[in-house]
Amino acid sequence: MNASCRPTPTLPGWRLPEMHLEGTLQMALDAWLLDQCVTGRMTGPILRFYTWPGAWLSLGHHQRVSDDHWLTLEQQGQLKRVRRPSGGGAVLHATGLTYALVWPDAPRGRREAYGRTTEWLMGAFEHLGLPLHPGQETAMGGQTNCFGSATRADLVDASGHKRIGSAQFWRRGHLLQHGEILLTPPAELWRSVFGSSPSPPWAAPARSRIIQALEESIQELWPHCRWAMRDLSTEEWQELEQRRSLYDL
Repeated sequence: MNASCRPTPTLPGWRLPEMHLEGTLQMALDAWLLDQCVTGRMTGPILRFYTWPGAWLSLGHHQRVSDDHWLTLEQQGQLKRVRRPSGGGAVLHATGLTYALVWPDAPRGRREAYGRTTEWLMGAFEHLGLPLHPGQETAMGGQTNCFGSATRADLVDASGHKRIGSAQFWRRGHLLQHGEILLTPPAELWRSVFGSSPSPPWAAPARSRIIQALEESIQELWPHCRWAMRDLSTEEWQELEQRRSLYDL
């Protein structure tokens, strides 16, 4: 058979159920999924969506904890803090939707990897009637607030308001990218955390509809991927419980 006529092999792909867990457990799970990919225990891309109980402030892996008022807010019970395995600035997770994508053998260039994943995200929101496009600002180290600027890795609406912020973590050529889809952030708490106002509300649909659109759109990124749902075993949950302290602040 001519090589050009051979059928494209089907790729395995994995989906996890939507989860509503403490921030340290969410970060441990994202990093653990990347480990499964690196070690070959799971092959093919992995996609999941999740939400956070209450308000959480996640800090980038190398971000310095220099804002004492964040600790004060935590002591007052207004939020909890967690360290991400990925880089970037702080993200306030409250009423939004978080995605995590593990990509085995991703394109080596960060620009290309971000370009492919932003195409996936933009395709989903285009289908929802909410067109987004990459930001235009230059990436700068030491950014305190992830949503305080919008680079080519982020997505903004027609008015320039940042709607999705993403961050990456690489290990042995495999990529974990996770990001926050901003929906209705608590404005008062946002101002307490960052000293500025969040992007204004937008006409985003319910989380379930966004997830459906993202699941459909990702077929264009991996058109030959056959996705299957995967649950975690009791032993795997126990392993995650042991790892979650790595992301405490």
